[in-house]
Amino acid sequence: MQPTALKTFLWFQSDLEGALAFYKQTFGEAVVVREENRMGEGEPLFTADFTIFGHEFIGMCIDGGPKFNDSISLSIQCDGQEETDRIWKALTTEGEEGQCGWCKDKWGVSWQVTPLQVRDYLGNSNPEIAQHNWQALREMKKIELSAFRS
Repeated sequence: MQPTALKTFLWFQSDLEGALAFYKQTFGEAVVVREENRMGEGEPLFTADFTIFGHEFIGMCIDGGPKFNDSISLSIQCDGQEETDRIWKALTTEGEEGQCGWCKDKWGVSWQVTPLQVRDYLGNSNPEIAQHNWQALREMKKIELSAFRS
């Protein structure tokens, strides 16, 4: 008997294989894919289980299904500006930028790309500095650590 498990289910409108290849390229060895099935010989991938940084997903691809929206996003906690920049660029190159670290990849999946260090800036013990940092965050698309004060 297998234990009960919680996974995030993502319904792609098209090109599940392309999305999985993109996630492998963007996140490297942090992505593990187990292709599950195809609807027939030579048909595109129908479902696949995959993980990104240990978080488990099931991807399904059927044209005409519901589109992704902003009511849920995947949060990537990056160590430093360089990693934040790399992931942000990968996700937004064919996707779109949002506010405060949110963006969408080319499939419409919403992501929040945040440097781990942001919490220290926003939680600064000096209320004036913390307020400055919160205001700076609200004016950003990609999070830029250099705009915060400590």
